[in-house]
Amino acid sequence: MCLSPDMDMDAVASSTLVLMLACIIMLGSRRKSNSKIPPGPSLLTIIRNSRELYEKPQQTMAKLAKVYGPIMRFTIGQSTTIVISSIEATKEILQTHDTLFSDRTNPDITTSYNHNRYSLVFLPVSPLWQELRKICHGNLFSTKTLDASVDLRRKKMKELLTDIRQRSLNGEVVDIGRAAFMACINFLSYTFLSLDFVPSVGDSQYKHIVGTLLKATGTPNLVDYFPVLRVFDPQGIRRHTTNYIDKLFNVFDPLIDERMRKRKEKDYVTNHDMLDILLDISEGSSGKIHKKQIKHLFLDLFVAGTDTTAYGLERSMTELMHNPEVMRKVKKELAEKIGVGKAVEEEEVGRLPYLQAVVKESLRMHPPAPLLLPRRAKVDVEVCGYRVPKGAQVLINEWAIGRSPDVWENAHIFSPERFLDSDIDVKGRHFKLTPFGSGRRICPGSPLAVRMLHNMLGSFINAFDWKLEADMDPKDMDLDQSLRAIPVVINAH
Repeated sequence: MCLSPDMDMDAVASSTLVLMLACIIMLGSRRKSNSKIPPGPSLLTIIRNSRELYEKPQQTMAKLAKVYGPIMRFTIGQSTTIVISSIEATKEILQTHDTLFSDRTNPDITTSYNHNRYSLVFLPVSPLWQELRKICHGNLFSTKTLDASVDLRRKKMKELLTDIRQRSLNGEVVDIGRAAFMACINFLSYTFLSLDFVPSVGDSQYKHIVGTLLKATGTPNLVDYFPVLRVFDPQGIRRHTTNYIDKLFNVFDPLIDERMRKRKEKDYVTNHDMLDILLDISEGSSGKIHKKQIKHLFLDLFVAGTDTTAYGLERSMTELMHNPEVMRKVKKELAEKIGVGKAVEEEEVGRLPYLQAVVKESLRMHPPAPLLLPRRAKVDVEVCGYRVPKGAQVLINEWAIGRSPDVWENAHIFSPERFLDSDIDVKGRHFKLTPFGSGRRICPGSPLAVRMLHNMLGSFINAFDWKLEADMDPKDMDLDQSLRAIPVVINAH
């Protein structure tokens, strides 16, 4: 999960109160500064910018970095956060000192159901983490495994395009944000479980659960700044989160139990989905993963994978609608290489360099996790001449790096051409573009996310002509507004 880019006014008010309380508690307890510690805003400056910090955290931190530098320190209570906004420092964190920053900070909400003890996302580097990581890279998200499950995703893409085509024929308006979200959950549920997950929860309910969990992760929690308050859970964030995790586990448990029962039948035939792979490992001689770990892993993959991939798909479509010439070029490539009106197969993406460039450019300007999940310094570490203190959490402002004119020419212009004939990819090897992180803590599901983005975006573009509702001129689009609810009218081929 990542820091949510959107927060409602209640969350902002709560965040402001948290910071004010922190300021009061901190008065008179300031330590003498160390010249090698990175500079950063004072607590009063943080409070003055609290609304902006929690409505648009990545943009506000990028603005503050212009004053305090690309290695910036935020200190509240017992929590020190270092914010990185340069590729040089990013490379030191993610590559040079990767092992020293390989642990995570654990927000208090991750203690619900001891999720921090079972989650691949939040576990420290340990034998269990290494085993789960090995399973993800070697089994769940390997090329061989994803190739074996391609028919599951192909089936869902066909159903999705049929549904959108019918809406088009009925003259209905389609909400791109909702369509992207539902497409992603359908793709993931079939890849993981070979069935539609949403009917067990309800589509609007599931979207609400995911949004709530992500928002809770990004909401400042007084307990994280002052651990002594953990027993009281003063803002009720942990209690609130536990309720929503309950709802997902109540769906996962019977699905896993039913699969375990079916696997005992003599005529059982596997669908090569991820649940079968995990149960094969669980029932094997090693027995290094059990049901509890499986459902915690699914919690991570469903919640984070659905929202971030849907966000990436929606923003890509939004940029294409805002840039008709780019849309024309990508449609031309698809028509020539695939054929007008056809869905894009996963194995065909390699023949579509302009579509790949569009995805990279969208991830550059709109990273799904604008502040990469925080790492924690195991010891004092020197980074670009500054000392990052032991225990400090480190945030990499991927959004700021993607918009930096020091890194990218015409950084604020959507131009996929910059990636044509370029060796830059999104696999964590080029530190000017790391939307999925890098090193040991790179997002394990990124191979599937990349496949889904290209497959869905290419199919959406190639199967339909798109225009904005009410014949809005693309130049009139407000890209600063939340783009998850922008409706469009589509005309099927």
